[in-house]
Amino acid sequence: MTKTSRVRLIEEDYDYIAILEKHLEKNMLEKLLRIRDPELHRWIADVIRIAKPAKVYLITSEEDFEYVRQAALRNREELPTRYSKHTVHFDGPRDLARDRKNTRILLPGGEKIPFINTYDRDKGLEEIKELLKDIMHGREVFIGFYCFGPKKSPFTLHAVQITDSAYVAHNENILYRVCYDEFVEKAPNLHYARFIHSAGEKDENGWSKNIDKRRIYIDLHDYTVYSVNTQYGGNTIGLKKLMFRLCIYKGYLEGWLCEHMFITGIRGPGDRLTYFTGAFPAGCGKTSTAFMSDTIVGDDLAIIKLVDGIPHAVNPEIGMFGIIDGVNPHDDPVLYKLLIDPNNEIIFSNVLLTEDGEVWWHGKETPPKPGINYAGKWWPGKKDETGREIRPSHPNARFTISLRVLPSLDPRVDDPLGVPVGAMMFGGRDPDTWPPVEEAFDWVHGIITKAAALESEKTAAILEKVGVREFNPFAILDFLPISIGKFIQLHLDFAEKAAKTPKIFSVNYFLKDEQGRYIADKVDKKVWLKWMELRVHDDVGAIKTPTGLIPIYQDLVRLFKQYLDKEYSEQRYEKEFTLRIPQQLAKIERIWSIYEQIPDTPRILFETLRQQKQRLKQVQDKWGNYVSPFKFDRC
Repeated sequence: MTKTSRVRLIEEDYDYIAILEKHLEKNMLEKLLRIRDPELHRWIADVIRIAKPAKVYLITSEEDFEYVRQAALRNREELPTRYSKHTVHFDGPRDLARDRKNTRILLPGGEKIPFINTYDRDKGLEEIKELLKDIMHGREVFIGFYCFGPKKSPFTLHAVQITDSAYVAHNENILYRVCYDEFVEKAPNLHYARFIHSAGEKDENGWSKNIDKRRIYIDLHDYTVYSVNTQYGGNTIGLKKLMFRLCIYKGYLEGWLCEHMFITGIRGPGDRLTYFTGAFPAGCGKTSTAFMSDTIVGDDLAIIKLVDGIPHAVNPEIGMFGIIDGVNPHDDPVLYKLLIDPNNEIIFSNVLLTEDGEVWWHGKETPPKPGINYAGKWWPGKKDETGREIRPSHPNARFTISLRVLPSLDPRVDDPLGVPVGAMMFGGRDPDTWPPVEEAFDWVHGIITKAAALESEKTAAILEKVGVREFNPFAILDFLPISIGKFIQLHLDFAEKAAKTPKIFSVNYFLKDEQGRYIADKVDKKVWLKWMELRVHDDVGAIKTPTGLIPIYQDLVRLFKQYLDKEYSEQRYEKEFTLRIPQQLAKIERIWSIYEQIPDTPRILFETLRQQKQRLKQVQDKWGNYVSPFKFDRC
């Protein structure tokens, strides 16, 4: 991925400086030319010639943020609320989520990769060039220069976003660090990603009209992403999940990790702070776990590299683009308080905006009032054409807010070398197999039986059948640009270069009893976090089972009392930590059958699963299908 000549939207030679001089105001042109990169200048001129915007605005510092915000309001891409710093955006009823079908990795010849949506690169580029013709006609286009990570950091990637949506640019400005100065300083030797986005033709509501021509094409070889005929943030905010795919690919080529993980700090004895990363599919407790931690470096993504042989992590973002559905003052008191604070700049998307200017979502304590939402005008009891009642706020409604307003923001959030990773956790929505917390025997065992074997029940946030168990290794399957087999091998190779690897844990907040009720309370994850922190430093022992290491009962009794002032009974401990052998064996069979279909799966995966199956069978022969944790030995 060296800096070589890149794809041109227009092949012919022309006076691109003349194009820039014609379309950029003098101060904007001067800013652009300070970046001494003719290839960048030519690319921007190409976009102007093919897409035909009326005006170009460069985002080069925080001084530009208010202009972009006002443009979003002026264009009616965002609507004002009763609070001046809160705005609301609507995507339209057909543009409310990531478009899996039309988000494609462009590969030469359309190379097929299991579980990855690929497309022929030449065909994709030809199609996207055609779609871009005149698509920005008459609009103002925004060009931002961003860091994907802390400034002046060896972890950090760089990106340029071109968009005709002030809403998209507004999001970028909250979520990422503007680093125009690094482009000026390092050009022409700076390697950067390129993002082109257009909302396309809009209808009378301001929503993208040509949804049938919605395309999100990711060109790995050119480090460029094209997004057209869509406004939803997951399809359009370049440095979010689009840049994430490029980051994974770059890490694969260079031997480091880009993960779908939060980064948090957990305090232990003597005010010790241990940093964890954690991967969870949607609706499985990722955000709540981050906010239950003592400090937050990041809530969603992590770049992990070795520093003197020790894995360190940085958060490439400086903001949150989070799901707001269900956020309430009882279960999420800190986040809820931030979201109702009129002093925090927030973009709400696809919520309900009431007639009196209130932002309402599922989680507010007061009932919803008439207003407008993602489907147009809304009133209590409104139904769609099928007779189904329309929710006032969409299940995938979002909020965009800066991390810098968090009271628990870790002081090392901008550290160029990141924070040392003591442990990684992987969690899914699992009613009957995994215990609430379990430590892997070692890195290989953890990567294979915890990360690569991650499954989760689908939730109402996904418009498919609820309750179906879905394979989602590393909680990253939707975003992988490479085979999951290669991704697993990358983790195995990464450990070979490390002087010390993080401990790996699985967590499961969704285990149910015989009556189908959740056994644990939401707040109980505080105890699991504190136990894992102690295990990182070998401050407490553990019980060895065929699938990993679990807590000793007496340690949990003490931790529940210390942190939650709750009693923890032996009966509950047995319910939660009983080894469920039939379910564990069934899981191994499911995972084995999936990886048999992936040609480049590392052979050690099958060997590790085989060994775990053998251990389970031995215990099953000795004690039966369901084995109390009290039967196992401490270690």
